[in-house]
Amino acid sequence: MNYVLIILSSFLIISGILPLIKHDNWTFRVFEYPRAQKLIISIIILSLWFVKTGLNHELSDFFFILPIFSLAIYLMVKIYPFTSLGKKMIVNSTSDDMESVHLLVLNVYQFNTDYQKTVNLIQKVKPDVFFLVETNQEWADAVAIFKKDYPYHIEVPLENTYGLLFYSKFEITNQSVNYLIDEEIPSIELDMIVNPKKSIRVYGIHPTPPVPGENPSSTERDAEILIIGKKAKKQTGPCIVMGDLNDVGWSYSSELFLKISGLLDLRRGRGLFNTFHAKYFFLRWPLDHIFVSKHFTVKDMCRHPAVGSDHFPIGTVLHLEKNGDNECMNADQADKLEAEQKIEAAE
Repeated sequence: MNYVLIILSSFLIISGILPLIKHDNWTFRVFEYPRAQKLIISIIILSLWFVKTGLNHELSDFFFILPIFSLAIYLMVKIYPFTSLGKKMIVNSTSDDMESVHLLVLNVYQFNTDYQKTVNLIQKVKPDVFFLVETNQEWADAVAIFKKDYPYHIEVPLENTYGLLFYSKFEITNQSVNYLIDEEIPSIELDMIVNPKKSIRVYGIHPTPPVPGENPSSTERDAEILIIGKKAKKQTGPCIVMGDLNDVGWSYSSELFLKISGLLDLRRGRGLFNTFHAKYFFLRWPLDHIFVSKHFTVKDMCRHPAVGSDHFPIGTVLHLEKNGDNECMNADQADKLEAEQKIEAAE
């Protein structure tokens, strides 16, 4: 047991150190995802050390016990803002009388052919806007029944798992489909008219994940997210960024995005709302996001039941209600320089 415990402890310590190194290779970035899982494993392994040795520790035991204890404390501190105990970055709505926007975001998993479950969810939830990613022509055909109720839509069906479908009850203007980093990876940009005097700038994205066989580096993902962040920062009116970002909210690249964009993370102070992986309960983390500007408050946020995809749908009801208690992050000169370097590295 001693050798097994040493091997497990060593792997855990390495998995805790690697994400602290700001390197874009997937071997560093992938260990950012399972933060809650590493915390649970840290507690279990610490318990095993004490079961094994009791209070009679040898000096060599502390080469494992102290780093794992430190890792557990670090993970608790980092996870805390994403629990209901943490401070809300964007506050709850104060009134039901404000103009609202009901959003639904879902990575459908292109090879999921149970289209009816997603159709049923949309019919049940009745969002004002739904944004589906990993959509090919079959998925476009499946949701075409909503074109009457959602007369404004942007469709970019693709067979490479990066297709996009955006359906809205609100009028869409100034729409464009952009290929910011890769000519095969689209994103969308549009203005959504919620009333004759007010519009919302919306960005919908789905960058590549840093995984072997897909993209061995996070460079292109980070660059696309940061380009959108810079665009969002220039907006003086309400702004929303949503989609499967293939990144967790607590990663250093996500925090850099918040600083560069000035947007707010709905999860902070509300919960993890893990959206991936829908089929493996112990391998779950928040990959699908809705970031908003300070012009909103939150009426409701929820993770919807699984619909056959490897992702859960996530939704929110936002109120157009600017609130001084909304607290965004600010970028310093070092953050701005790092963002520019990441964007240049991907070009």
